[in-house]
Amino acid sequence: MRYSVGDIAALLGGTVIGDATMPLTGFQAADRARAGELTFAENKTFFERAEQSAASAIIVDKPFVSERKVLIHVPSARTAFARVVPLFYPEPQPPRGVHPSAIISPSAKVHPDACIGAHVIISAHTQIGARSVLHGNNYVDESCVIGEDCSIFHNVTLYPRTEMGNRVRIHAGTVVGSDGFGYVQEEGRHIKVPQIGNVIIHDDVEIGANVTIDRGALGPTIIGKGTKIDNLVQIAHNVATGDHCLVVAQAGIAGSTKLGHHVILAGQVGLAGHLRIGNNVTIAAQSGVMHNIEEGEKWFGTPAQPDKQMKRQLLALQKLPELLRRFNRMEKALIGRLQLDGDKPGARTAHAAKPAVPAKIEAS
Repeated sequence: MRYSVGDIAALLGGTVIGDATMPLTGFQAADRARAGELTFAENKTFFERAEQSAASAIIVDKPFVSERKVLIHVPSARTAFARVVPLFYPEPQPPRGVHPSAIISPSAKVHPDACIGAHVIISAHTQIGARSVLHGNNYVDESCVIGEDCSIFHNVTLYPRTEMGNRVRIHAGTVVGSDGFGYVQEEGRHIKVPQIGNVIIHDDVEIGANVTIDRGALGPTIIGKGTKIDNLVQIAHNVATGDHCLVVAQAGIAGSTKLGHHVILAGQVGLAGHLRIGNNVTIAAQSGVMHNIEEGEKWFGTPAQPDKQMKRQLLALQKLPELLRRFNRMEKALIGRLQLDGDKPGARTAHAAKPAVPAKIEAS
């Protein structure tokens, strides 16, 4: 679909510098853009590349000027990018209706405007809302609830009683509602603790590929409104995230840990069980968290600590090799001094016993 520069500026609340009537045919990164296409630049380096590109117009959020390109000034170039791309490349809409290979229980309630793809299985007493799409090879177990405008991609499995709000997206290979990892020991054997809870996913959540979210042992595991979960994440039983959290790839959250709102867990973060993480907390990549974290704090490291404290330790650690070299030089000087004193007349009397020499510390 074609838009003019002015159309895009009006949509974004931006200001045009140049020809507002110029037609635009697409959106691309600067190094791939062709004549007639739009690109964006959020810093000087990107802007210089965009100016040298074939793109006809550039979205910017800095006071850049150009004699070669039409500019659209906006408050945030990256936010504008996210809003503009779907205009030129809308997500394909699947046909409405039910594929002949789908198996749907007579007691299930599927809205007429939903789309049920090939080889989907929908079990008894499940409800699926308007305009929701099950793309294919999905298994939806008994008594699940799927809201409106949801997208469930291929090979997703929903265990019994999973509840989803509206506009939820779940990517391929994800499993929601499997048994939590709960056992007790009896006479050297692991006895399984029944997991009879469920999973509740609130509105506007997106869950990546190959994520596993376990159902609660008794109550629910809860994913808060607007939370975004990356690929390959493990969320254990009875975890609850607040609203608008970000959980990045390969992170793991152990059972019964509670996250506040707007929490960010970077890649490969691990949270121990039964923790409380406050609102607006950020935890850096590969951190291992063993303690509760208060609101607004930033932690990293293994074991994780407040960022300022951990930075001081890392800086001290970088200085350790030089400190060891200095220590060894001082030790050699001290030994030499003691030996020199020992060779002086009368030193044998003064030093009846030779002092012990500490073992040398090797510096890396």
